[in-house]
Amino acid sequence: MEKISETYDPALMEALDASGVAQSVTHQLRRTHNQFVNRFLHYFSEVNLRPVEFGVLALIAENPGRKQSEIAAALGIQRANFVVLMNELESRHLTERRSVPHDRRSYALYLTPAGESLLCEARRAEADFEADCLERLGGTRSRDQFLLLLRRLFG
Repeated sequence: MEKISETYDPALMEALDASGVAQSVTHQLRRTHNQFVNRFLHYFSEVNLRPVEFGVLALIAENPGRKQSEIAAALGIQRANFVVLMNELESRHLTERRSVPHDRRSYALYLTPAGESLLCEARRAEADFEADCLERLGGTRSRDQFLLLLRRLFG
């Protein structure tokens, strides 16, 4: 796999007084998020999925028939944004909404066969992406510590 170009220039940061942003959690998270998304998109380019779409497909696959509102809440996606997202996934024939018996206002979510197939391909991309992240973090122990710190910060 080719090396992904980084827009971050450490030499330029050294030429500037960047001590404030270098120690800023806000700045580091924003910069890391941007690089993370670029890396994700690189690994998932063949399956044409964004991080949020992959998360939705994976959660539906693990919880078929759950209500749309439950999946959205579990992923922290606002209802209006989730409806738009589901419309996109449905138009790509990856998911389907079915009426929930005894609750006309709710929909249960399922993957279509095409969605299951795409998720299978995406899982291979995820394995490669996770391996890259694991290597960058320095192994499973560092990854576990990193995830613990993120949960502490935002959990």
